Amino acid sequence: MNILLLGSGGREHALAWKMSKSHHCDNLFIAPGNAGTSQFGKNIEISVTDFEGIKELCLAEKINMLVVGPEEPLVKGIYDFFQKDAALQHIIVVAPSAEAAQLEGSKAFSKKFMQRHHIPTAGYAEFTHDTFEEGKKYISQHSLPVVLKADGLAAGKGVVIAVSYEEALNVFEEMIINKQFGEASSKVVIEEFLQGIEVSVFVLTDGEVYQIIGHAKDYKRIGEGDTGLNTGGMGCVSPVPFMDETFMQKVEEKIIKPTVNGLSKENLNYHGFIFFGLMNTNGEPYVIEYNCRMGDPETEVVMPLLQTDIVGLFAAMDNGTLVDANIEFYPQSCATVMAVSGGYPGEYKKHLRISGLADLQLEDSIVFHAGTKQINDEVVTNGGRVLTVTSYGNNITEAVIKSKKVLEQISFEGMNYRKDIGYEFV
Repeated sequence: MNILLLGSGGREHALAWKMSKSHHCDNLFIAPGNAGTSQFGKNIEISVTDFEGIKELCLAEKINMLVVGPEEPLVKGIYDFFQKDAALQHIIVVAPSAEAAQLEGSKAFSKKFMQRHHIPTAGYAEFTHDTFEEGKKYISQHSLPVVLKADGLAAGKGVVIAVSYEEALNVFEEMIINKQFGEASSKVVIEEFLQGIEVSVFVLTDGEVYQIIGHAKDYKRIGEGDTGLNTGGMGCVSPVPFMDETFMQKVEEKIIKPTVNGLSKENLNYHGFIFFGLMNTNGEPYVIEYNCRMGDPETEVVMPLLQTDIVGLFAAMDNGTLVDANIEFYPQSCATVMAVSGGYPGEYKKHLRISGLADLQLEDSIVFHAGTKQINDEVVTNGGRVLTVTSYGNNITEAVIKSKKVLEQISFEGMNYRKDIGYEFV
């Protein structure tokens, strides 16, 4: 079949790499893609939210399947756009409906959903401009630290863990009164801080049944020892040693099953990935957030460890046979280490020449491009998170060492990466 993948990051490169291995995949198109995705298909310069342009491309290239990488087209209703258009209805769309995508698009929606279906999560309250003064009182009486979240999509920057009342009140005012994230922070969710280790579990679902396709732990802080500013993710490891059969059984029974059953009960059309952002608090899982797509850089370790044909799983999701799918994993560990531009997550330069890629001799490692671009014969930087190296190993430590050895052979001006990914598992 002919497949169109939307997106341009490391997640999309990893998905393109995985999908291109499938015997179901005849031709792969990536819109807009990056310098790495072009190794596995044809990049097309179309915005992920240009639905009319995407429609034209699908018809011109006789697309049979659309796989949506990033969150924005999900929340803006790309699934519904395809379902309502007679010319597009035959295309398999790996994405939830806009209504179901509110699980990610609205923190308040997801919290209410969890309450309705008795899914463990942090206690919370929500406030708007009209209830701003009440929100200030709520914060002043809340235990510290306290978590403030912009309700809508804020490019991963809408969550603050405030350690003082002054900081919490300033953030609250910045979000609601000064509209820091525009419409996304017109409503703010304030919730209790959960102490523990953050992990992620990924499933594919047709809204009735599901299959777990992997789990991971990522490292969000820019600095070693988990210090400094939050980023989109500086690295990732899988499988996570403490996510044993006992813990995963709790995740399934208390979180995954009630979530998928809740989608079904509420008639929310869901054909795609669910990313469960969890906190392991003394061996008990709590939901921090839902995402309605794969994570980045989690995809870069989940896809290499998934032995099962991902396109075959997408087809099974569409035709009602997902329940019968046989999910198999490779036995190794995987670690990915992200190289970022100097200055990231603040201001950084673009279009810096990347050296060393052509000379790499890769055995147990894969380079996944994130913020890159091909200009003539050169690959240059085109984002804050530039590329990531994923490696297999007999354990996490071995996999991390291999990734760092590859990164030592790659360079661009200001390049930075964390050297302590997986430090807890050494």
